[in-house]
Amino acid sequence: MVAYGADGPGCVALIRQSGGAVLAGNCEIQLAADAADCGCGYGQGSACAVLARDSYAHARAGLDAAARGWMAGLPRRIVFTHAGRRYAVLHGGASDVSRFIWPDTGDDVFEHEIRLLQAGIGAVDGVVAGHCGIAFRRRVAGIDWINAGVIGLPPHDGHRATRFAVLDGDAPRIERLDYDAEAAAAEMCAAGLTQGYDAALLSGWWPSEDTLPPGLRRYVD
Repeated sequence: MVAYGADGPGCVALIRQSGGAVLAGNCEIQLAADAADCGCGYGQGSACAVLARDSYAHARAGLDAAARGWMAGLPRRIVFTHAGRRYAVLHGGASDVSRFIWPDTGDDVFEHEIRLLQAGIGAVDGVVAGHCGIAFRRRVAGIDWINAGVIGLPPHDGHRATRFAVLDGDAPRIERLDYDAEAAAAEMCAAGLTQGYDAALLSGWWPSEDTLPPGLRRYVD
């Protein structure tokens, strides 16, 4: 909900008004605790950690006690049934809310995370996840793993459109969202958030690739 954008409080207010189910990600967990960093899982001293620092501080400064209290009560797992299939929703992985699981991550990682998840909540037909920022669908051991992407940031593909996931019957699909990227980037600049993610809204490329696996980078050493 609140990570890199200019209007965290406004986003929180709209999401609360929507009445939809909301899952806690690492940012919500950290903001609820008024922690000093986002807990994104970036390596200490990495470019991503440096870039995220000011954005997180901006979000932290903008939220009031009511918003933090609401975040503190958000679940870390959501389970629902749709079209006769049972789904679990989590943020990064079952082992770690900030685990990065990528489109090209090995099957063994998906299988491990699914085993951990099902040990706690029972059998599922699909998993809806996020955190890594790139929307994708994988089928591992008969279970769909659907990363819904990030609604507010392009998936590092050179295009401005962001991504979201739709469950249409038993066929999950990834959709594109076109929006006023110029206005969003201008709001970030006005708020002093010019570390690189403002430009990413316009270019479609992230300001750093140090978290990405080599197969997803534009340039590989």
